[in-house]
Amino acid sequence: MNDPAQTFASVHAIRARKGAPLGVGVGVGVCHCLACQRRTGSVFAALAAFAPPYAVTGTATEYLRVGDRGSRYTFRFCTVCGTNLFHTEVGAERAFVAVAVGAFADPQFPPPEGSVYDCRRHSWVVLPPGTKAYDKDPD
Repeated sequence: MNDPAQTFASVHAIRARKGAPLGVGVGVGVCHCLACQRRTGSVFAALAAFAPPYAVTGTATEYLRVGDRGSRYTFRFCTVCGTNLFHTEVGAERAFVAVAVGAFADPQFPPPEGSVYDCRRHSWVVLPPGTKAYDKDPD
């Protein structure tokens, strides 16, 4: 992985960057819920969560989605290409930001530590060794 102090994710019109002092990595995970499959156009979403501080520059389109358990998430999309760059949980914006791993464009990015909604994982998707799988979203 590149120098964490310089880690950022970007697409055309928006850029998310771990702030200074450096935001702490909370974890990397994948989600197989149907909403994430539809949202990403892929069979799962790969996300990296970071504690504040983080900075966002540029203009994003926002979309509010309600999760299976009633939690509300605000997703931010690039106004140029439509890429979903990051999201926060309503009411927990100061706790973490979840950034799409692919937006870092870093093949050395750490593998997921956890996999949620494994009950909806496609049978041909194989998780890396050591990834903890949860049937749904753990509390």
